[in-house]
Amino acid sequence: MHRSTDDPTGGTVPAGSRAHPYADGPEPGRGPDPAHVDPAVLGALLRRHGWHRRGGAHGRYSRWVPPGPVTGGTSLLVPDSTAFPDCEELLAEALTALTRSADPSARDILVALTVPSDEIRWWRDVPEGASGAADWAGADQLRTAARQILLAGSLAVRGRAGYHGARHRRKARSALDGTLVGPASDGRGLTAFVPVAEGRAVAVQLYAALHATREAVDYQRATGGMEAFDAAVAAGVSRELTEAVVALVRGAEGAGITLAWAPAAGTPEGCPATPGPVEFSPGDLPALRLAGARYLRDEPAVPVRITGAVVRLRRSGPRGPGVVRLRVLAGAEVAHVRIELDEEAYRIAGHAHLVGLPLRVEGRLENRGGFRRLGGASQVTPVQVDEAERDRLMKALHENVDFFEEACAGDEE
Repeated sequence: MHRSTDDPTGGTVPAGSRAHPYADGPEPGRGPDPAHVDPAVLGALLRRHGWHRRGGAHGRYSRWVPPGPVTGGTSLLVPDSTAFPDCEELLAEALTALTRSADPSARDILVALTVPSDEIRWWRDVPEGASGAADWAGADQLRTAARQILLAGSLAVRGRAGYHGARHRRKARSALDGTLVGPASDGRGLTAFVPVAEGRAVAVQLYAALHATREAVDYQRATGGMEAFDAAVAAGVSRELTEAVVALVRGAEGAGITLAWAPAAGTPEGCPATPGPVEFSPGDLPALRLAGARYLRDEPAVPVRITGAVVRLRRSGPRGPGVVRLRVLAGAEVAHVRIELDEEAYRIAGHAHLVGLPLRVEGRLENRGGFRRLGGASQVTPVQVDEAERDRLMKALHENVDFFEEACAGDEE
């Protein structure tokens, strides 16, 4: 069965991300440096996460209490500005109280203060179990879908395409390296904190792509036409994104995504200050699946000239055509490609591998197999490299001699 992404289906956090530092509960003494916390940012985060302002000295400080009814528990005194004489002391006390707070939103606020981040939150409406929490399979499905949606947004930053396949994946994943992830206590929600410095482009792209997806689905359901999905590619919609939304919604009564910009960084140009949620329902699944199939079918092959190191050779006998696998060094944003070569080109590839030289080959990078196959290969030529690269390639050869023992084995899988 074809899979549009080459990621494993399991996992606990989105690819390239790190676990929420407060995911196992708050720890006293941990928290951001009060000297680097802006009181206005702290106030904005408290308001975003449902904390209530309960009086205080106007122009000097305000008192905040956690979401829900006032029960006499944790409250924070937050100075209104850094001009307040005891600003740093009050901030230190407020941050300490947050690290000790049992309210789930406290840990999210602490993360947002530690690293200025745009927040992306996913949730799924699923029937409650006896404990009131989502089951393990549903929580794992949520994490997998969130990972795929983040990756789809990062791929769109690298380039617009109806189907990305294996292209740009390394760079797309590396752009998510600093992302922090924290689950909701009931297993129905998940929040990703995308650092502004490295990941704002991903968050802005997801905002545009998710809204374009919602509009395209509405158009298809109203008219039966798929034209809106074609136009939505320019906004970052792709097969990877539609499949990720399908994974989010499947088995739920509904699902949605909300974005919130980092208060410390302000609102990105062209975006609303408070984006509304983007919601999907099971009734949207047929349109999303049709769009994904259309994107896969219509994405054209890409003419390329690839330079790569030969890492595997296979053919059915001692003579005739064969299949070569290259580790791509330049010319295409994929890690490996598979190429079917005639007898002469296959012989050239074998010799190049024996002496530790990469190959240069022209052809069409085909969407069949996720842009991992090169069709119409021609101009197969060894490429001279510097001594350091040659030594490294020869070392890889000696460590993988068994590849040549397989050269006359069956066809490549």
